[in-house]
Amino acid sequence: MALETYASGKGDEIHTDVLLKARQACYKARDAFYSCLEKQSDKKPTEIASVGLLYPAECKSSRDEYVKNCRASWVKHFDRQYCRTKRTHRLLDDRETRRGV
Repeated sequence: MALETYASGKGDEIHTDVLLKARQACYKARDAFYSCLEKQSDKKPTEIASVGLLYPAECKSSRDEYVKNCRASWVKHFDRQYCRTKRTHRLLDDRETRRGV
């Protein structure tokens, strides 16, 4: 019964933000933002994004474009993924320096 109600109410609705062109625009904006983060990594982060991600003010326009083009849940997911990857790289780099290699 609940499944029929759900299916009947959402049958004609198309979520355009998950279609191919919208996803590609999201990925392009995401990549532009994260490349800005890498380029500006020497600058002090002053802006706060989701999940505690900090970024410099120079990347604010690319962040705004990223948030505009992607679903909020995707932005949160990609930010978490980026933070996790950076933390892993930092831990691995730190481990290499401790070995004395």
